[in-house]
Amino acid sequence: MSDNNRGFTRGGFIKTAGIVVLALGAVAAGLLSASCKEPATDYSQAVHWLSLPATVKAVDVFYLYPTAWTSTDPNNPQICAIDEPTMLTQAPAAFARQATAFETVGNIYAPYYRQDNLSSTDRLNVIAGIPTLDAVAAFDYYIKHYNNGRPFILVGHSQGATVISNLLSGYMKDHPEVNKNMVAAYVIGHPVTQAYLDNNKHLKFATGPDDTGVIISYNTQAPVIGGINPVLYGMVGRVINPINWKTDETLATTAEGQGSFMPVPPNFVSWQQEPQYADARIDKTSGVLICSTADASLWSPGPSAKNPGAFPSGVYHSFDIPFYYYNLRTNAQNRVNKFLGKQ
Repeated sequence: MSDNNRGFTRGGFIKTAGIVVLALGAVAAGLLSASCKEPATDYSQAVHWLSLPATVKAVDVFYLYPTAWTSTDPNNPQICAIDEPTMLTQAPAAFARQATAFETVGNIYAPYYRQDNLSSTDRLNVIAGIPTLDAVAAFDYYIKHYNNGRPFILVGHSQGATVISNLLSGYMKDHPEVNKNMVAAYVIGHPVTQAYLDNNKHLKFATGPDDTGVIISYNTQAPVIGGINPVLYGMVGRVINPINWKTDETLATTAEGQGSFMPVPPNFVSWQQEPQYADARIDKTSGVLICSTADASLWSPGPSAKNPGAFPSGVYHSFDIPFYYYNLRTNAQNRVNKFLGKQ
């Protein structure tokens, strides 16, 4: 099952709560698996890019999509081929409802990359292997051949966010000359812990709407959910509110928001701008963003006979970006303006 639209139409992320506890130390530190002997995908080939834009803006966006392919056996770690047909179909769908939030801000570069299949076994270490290998190779190629010294924003969701966190802790540590051009990193749908930040002193978490060179992260759920939120991997992450851009537990109401990007009923295939649908409040104890205004029965009803592997009810992982789509767009432009104003 893919991350695409999961929760209200597709199957689940991880079927058990036994989530790679032994892997957390290595992956939280952003360590790429030393046992990965595979060669990276060749990103000199345009076919391995989901988006190679015309350069019309002063800033770039480098985007990594969530899990976007369907495996027949989610109980065993598998890595898809770079030309996996379901990924080539579902990655553009993810791009359309996520990356487009940033299309008014920068030139969006997005590679295809080989992915894990939502396996429940050692998943973070699996993602730290070939998926991270590919994404780092793509980013390095982008920096050397496409970027031309422009400031850039990193954006990833779910598995894409996990990979971005590995890129930040590894590649950016090794390339401070590149890191200084990062406007911000939107690591959405993967927890960014204080331990991770402590282990990576070159990284810092956002404290408000204006700071640059920072990480923005949150994981969205209802006030009450029907089980353990599997996308947290048992971790408590730092959170910033994507409406009021505070890091305390102040509620941001829908009246304060810029707008959401939501599926259109009755078939939920197309998406459209709507007034702010989701409110937002940080729960620091759990390290999550609480949304109380969404209809969980519609957007995250939980497992069913038709969809037995779905997220627990109230886990809004699939809507981390769409719920706050226009808030993210406005914030990214603001951070770009602040960054460019410092140059």
